[in-house]
Amino acid sequence: MNALSPTVLHLDLDDVVADVDPRMFGGLMEHMGRCVYGGIYDPESPHADAHGCRADVLDVLRRLDMTAIRYPGGNFVSGYDWRDGIGPRADRPRRLEKAWKSIEPNAFGTDEFLALCERMRWMPMIAVNLGTAGPRDAHELIAYTNAPAGAPGGARRAANGREAPYGVPLWCLGNEMDGLWQIGHCSAEEYARRARETAAAMREVSPGIEVVGCGPSDPRMPNHPRWTTTLLDGFGDGLDYLSVHRYARNFSRRTAEFLGFGVGVDRQIEELTRLVTRAQARHGHATRTRLSFDEWNVWYKTVPQVAWRFFLPRRFATVAPPLIEEVYNLEDALVCAGFLNSFIRHADVVRIANLAQIVNVIAPLLTRRDGLLVQSIFHAFRMFSARRTGDALRVAPQGPSYRTRRFGVVPVVDLSAIRAPDALHVFAVNRSPDRPAPLDISLSGATLHSVRDAEILTGPSAGARNTWEQPDVVTATGFMAVSTTGQSAALLLPPLSLVAVSFRLEAPAAAGNG
Repeated sequence: MNALSPTVLHLDLDDVVADVDPRMFGGLMEHMGRCVYGGIYDPESPHADAHGCRADVLDVLRRLDMTAIRYPGGNFVSGYDWRDGIGPRADRPRRLEKAWKSIEPNAFGTDEFLALCERMRWMPMIAVNLGTAGPRDAHELIAYTNAPAGAPGGARRAANGREAPYGVPLWCLGNEMDGLWQIGHCSAEEYARRARETAAAMREVSPGIEVVGCGPSDPRMPNHPRWTTTLLDGFGDGLDYLSVHRYARNFSRRTAEFLGFGVGVDRQIEELTRLVTRAQARHGHATRTRLSFDEWNVWYKTVPQVAWRFFLPRRFATVAPPLIEEVYNLEDALVCAGFLNSFIRHADVVRIANLAQIVNVIAPLLTRRDGLLVQSIFHAFRMFSARRTGDALRVAPQGPSYRTRRFGVVPVVDLSAIRAPDALHVFAVNRSPDRPAPLDISLSGATLHSVRDAEILTGPSAGARNTWEQPDVVTATGFMAVSTTGQSAALLLPPLSLVAVSFRLEAPAAAGNG
């Protein structure tokens, strides 16, 4: 097959966007479907550890090296009373969970989550209920997690078996409060008031925390950008992050159109950055509000399941029903890579991102009683996460493009790059369904000594996926079509592929005294 004309990328190691915040590689763990019960926590499983968690699931999740894990939701949090999930399990109530119309047994709650974070070395990112609760409940929750054992909230925690404070550093002020579907949905003005008062109450207990305010749950919401502007104006100084959510859809099943989704992510980030910058200039806020992309993924095949559950009679509610267990293919994995490329290119403003979710529910892993299945998007995430340490470099490639109906002109090759102390990491997606894409890289500021390691994720077709019978149809393998010549490198990207390459660097020799 004929190759496309080359994409040319010049990288200047001094042209840094920002450091890549490791929290960009986080996840969402929501009490929804089989994410918690039957996914993370399953004491009846033959794989259960001493804590009732599935050891096989946790072992595979460790390969993703996730950082900030957002909990307990998601829509779930807007009807959740955190007190139901603490104390002796025998005393915890069973509730009808209103967001997803399920039975919540409360066998797994705040203490179990925070203990799991410590074992997995995850940073806890807890969302508070601003739907049916408010500042007082949030104040009591952060006292429970962060106050000394001698303080009222800390004493309750100590009585439940945990003497030392957890020191949770990152808090979400509700979830998607701009959405009509959200329990306790309110106006932008009312939400700004709730969020401001809640943050103040929480900082009375733990002054150093960072808070995330609910931004747009989708850029096509009819109340955006007014919602965002009203929140930024009404909250005042001290809003560390604006929450951003985005799910990629492919209802039309057009691969080329779908693979251009990352261009839409770029535009969303840049629009929100303009809104935040203008608000800061209007009010002279000392705090620079940045973005927390705390729900992102591909999700479209199982969307009707959510709509159906809104009409489910209460008598049919069960514990952890299978819900939106998306099966991912190669093109889905490439779109996920597009999200991560966009986040890296905007590392100065995107500081937190959470793949939604981590097990079973639109997730990189699917479980059944006797095992688990690693999905295509798992490999894409891991290829980035394994190379995340360093500074994002500015990229301005020149190369072939194509036109889409929704996103306009889309580059065939989607790129990002990270400079580590002794390495250069380059991530490249070839969006072409049928043609290889040459990539020529030139470098200033150091010498490309050699290829340290290189991987490729591709498959036999855009719709190729892993199954229980064939679990390795779409998986990362070694990549050999790369060469270096000191100041340059050449790659040949196969059609529909993600390539991640790490080059060893040598600093230029110091100039002599003459």
